[in-house]
Amino acid sequence: MTTLTARPVPARTARIAGAAWIVLAYLVAAAGVWLGLWGGDAMMISGGMWEAPSVQHWLGTNRLGQDVLSRALAGAATAFEVGLSVALGATAFGAVAGGIAGYFSQTWIDEIIQWCKGTLDAIPFYLFVAAVAFALQGHAAAMHLAMIATFWTTTARLVRAETQHIRQLDFIAAARVSGLKPWRVILRHILPNSAHIILVQATLTFVAAIKTEVILSFLGIGLHDTVSWGLMIAEAGQDILAGQYMNFIAASLALFGLIMAFNRLADDLQAALDPRTRMLALSRLV
Repeated sequence: MTTLTARPVPARTARIAGAAWIVLAYLVAAAGVWLGLWGGDAMMISGGMWEAPSVQHWLGTNRLGQDVLSRALAGAATAFEVGLSVALGATAFGAVAGGIAGYFSQTWIDEIIQWCKGTLDAIPFYLFVAAVAFALQGHAAAMHLAMIATFWTTTARLVRAETQHIRQLDFIAAARVSGLKPWRVILRHILPNSAHIILVQATLTFVAAIKTEVILSFLGIGLHDTVSWGLMIAEAGQDILAGQYMNFIAASLALFGLIMAFNRLADDLQAALDPRTRMLALSRLV
């Protein structure tokens, strides 16, 4: 292999694979809950109050006699449900809005989108979530809609900046000359060439959604009638006062592991997919 073709791919690939394996393990845990293989008794009383870890209850039970491990696994399923729905919704809407704003930069269309972003960014997030939850009468979708309505702005800002750069390139000019309508240019050429930004931002939005759900559930304005790590941490307050820590430890470690894995995955994807990063790495080897 010559100097020009040598690239630090193996180490980067190993880092991505390591983070991906951890994420896959969490996904398997969540899939098992969805398929009914485990975690089905998360809401059931299956033992006594604060039982110690045993063969029947590997992580013990909480003050209601519910199995802590089952609740932690069910919390993983909830985390993926919230993370995926919010990440897909916010990233897709933000990418399209950013592509439109960047393509029609310095026009009234761009100004409207910029005004919407600025207005949403100026509203305190948790106050906004509380208002949406009240307006929807505590509907389960209130938290999801509130997060999508606020998280799309970051993706839109990044895609808008990338679109302003891409629209100056020759292949976009050729697409315009060929008679393609603006929306086709955005969907066929601009957004696919912004995929590295969109993918990384989707990963970061996934993490932000999970953290936000935990905080909101802990505060009592998030999910209800289900199991989540935020609810487990909120419930653990009385456990800790009684000297019982397994509920808190299980939820906290599960949350920490998933967030760290996704953050690492996002960093490595950014380094691997960003063309400017690849060119910089190649120039250092020449």
